[in-house]
Amino acid sequence: MPLPKPPTKKGDLLPTADLEVPASPSTDRRAPKARAAASAVATLDLFEERAPSNAVRSVARAPSAKAAPPAPAPTASSAPVAAARPAARPTPAPTPAAEPVAAVKPRSRRPRDNGPAKLFVLDTNVLMHDPMSLFRFEEHDVFLPMITLEELDNHKKGMSEVARNARQVSRNLDTLATFHDKHGSLDPKAGIELAKTGHREAGGKLFFQTTLLDIRLPAGLPQGKADNQILGVVQSLREAHPGRDVVLVSKDINMRVKARALGLPAEDYFNDKTLEDGDLLYTGVLPLPADFWERHGKTMESWNQGGHTFYRISGPLVPSLMINQFVYLETPGAAPLYARVTEITGKTAVLKTLRDYAHAKHAVWGVTARNREQNFALNLLMDPDCDFVTLAGTAGTGKTLMTLAAGLAQVLDERRYSEIIVTRVTVPVGEDIGFLPGDEQEKMGPWMGALDDNLEVLARTDSAAGEWGRAATNDLVRSKIKIKSLNFMRGRTFLNKFVLIDEAQNLTPKQMKTLITRAGPGTKIVCLGNLAQIDTPYLTEGSSGLTYAVDRFKGWPHGGHITLARGERSRLADFASEVL
Repeated sequence: MPLPKPPTKKGDLLPTADLEVPASPSTDRRAPKARAAASAVATLDLFEERAPSNAVRSVARAPSAKAAPPAPAPTASSAPVAAARPAARPTPAPTPAAEPVAAVKPRSRRPRDNGPAKLFVLDTNVLMHDPMSLFRFEEHDVFLPMITLEELDNHKKGMSEVARNARQVSRNLDTLATFHDKHGSLDPKAGIELAKTGHREAGGKLFFQTTLLDIRLPAGLPQGKADNQILGVVQSLREAHPGRDVVLVSKDINMRVKARALGLPAEDYFNDKTLEDGDLLYTGVLPLPADFWERHGKTMESWNQGGHTFYRISGPLVPSLMINQFVYLETPGAAPLYARVTEITGKTAVLKTLRDYAHAKHAVWGVTARNREQNFALNLLMDPDCDFVTLAGTAGTGKTLMTLAAGLAQVLDERRYSEIIVTRVTVPVGEDIGFLPGDEQEKMGPWMGALDDNLEVLARTDSAAGEWGRAATNDLVRSKIKIKSLNFMRGRTFLNKFVLIDEAQNLTPKQMKTLITRAGPGTKIVCLGNLAQIDTPYLTEGSSGLTYAVDRFKGWPHGGHITLARGERSRLADFASEVL
């Protein structure tokens, strides 16, 4: 096709008057039926999919109005637009627009709450559990009795987590009161807006008890106890505000039971829970459907690289996948598929086959995988690109043994990390036996009995070394393992370390954040825990730091999680974990 001839003269400049005139609408050359169908579709899309206009919202919210406001008359600014239109195309007659608008009912957003904002009375344990709980009640108001402030003052001394939270709450209250004093007088009846200090999610107000309330409780309840005084405050507020919901929020179960026995509404503090049910926790494993090859085989791409096979799939399964999630397909009479999701781009995902650690030639420090989940876990533990690994499972699933074997293999054999650091929460199961003698390493010794047991198992794997060789190996192994206390982790930075956090289910989300943020360049952190064995008070499966970390790190390209399902310790331990 020949190119057009070049222009022979310069173009004329556009007059200034034409710059102010809008462009004329394009000519619709379609048939009248097509134009009518397109306009009908546009009308339905406008009133069904998009938000209704202000006029429609006002009609929907005020059904008693007799007529909608008239359309505004054309102004002088619209005259140039009319003059710019070509005279050859007549303006079509206006069609009645009231009938289609009335026929299609606009979608109105449902308000969050029809009545007034609730008034939540906070117990002291809620503030000491979560110092930011004042700003977690959205548009509702918060009321603090004076006895709550007195209990906060009594618990602010010390270095425990509860004392630190009490001091943090006091600082938040002081910031709210100081900010309000600088910008206006403090009116106890008007309250303090919680969003003034930057917490935009809090739309309510904070009220303090400034007057002596008329408390009438049953004679059987001691009037001097702090819990009973808070219950009396709730009852007095309900009588003073009959048209408003006054709810007690407490972490104390007995407190909530007494409140319900007196006919007072009481709720637990749910904002600290990552999941409502522990069964909803991300497992890291997804079984593929039986017709996976039939549905994805036609558009699948596969290639080999570095001893692994990669599959690029596209289909309805991709939206349910996450990075570093393991998938498997086991069908009778066919070779099983075990793979890990390594990449998700748009509507496609890449699956990478795994290394079989169940085979003796791929043993990690003499340890081989005994089931499918252990094979998945060892693939995560031995991956240098995976910086954060969480392993959850019942007793006897091999969490500590596999992690220690992977750590020793990468410290002593591959020299990928300099040493192994082991830490755990020192929460006793029964009565405390008192102070322990020695330095930090010796004091943490009794808490690390599980570490010694697993090191003994790993030392037996080398049967050809002899007694002297095993003793030398034990000395070498113990020189590469350092046991640290959780109390001295603040401010530290681990460089090129393999960090093992045992019994992570007893950590709070704040403690978990403190430990994970200690990681420096080249450090790998592994968290182990059993959510069925939580010993820390006020922690549940939904609010544990291990659950918090698993939920926040799922889908991260450099993190992974596996829930180990089957116990491999012994048949006695496996049966006991099921029936006891």
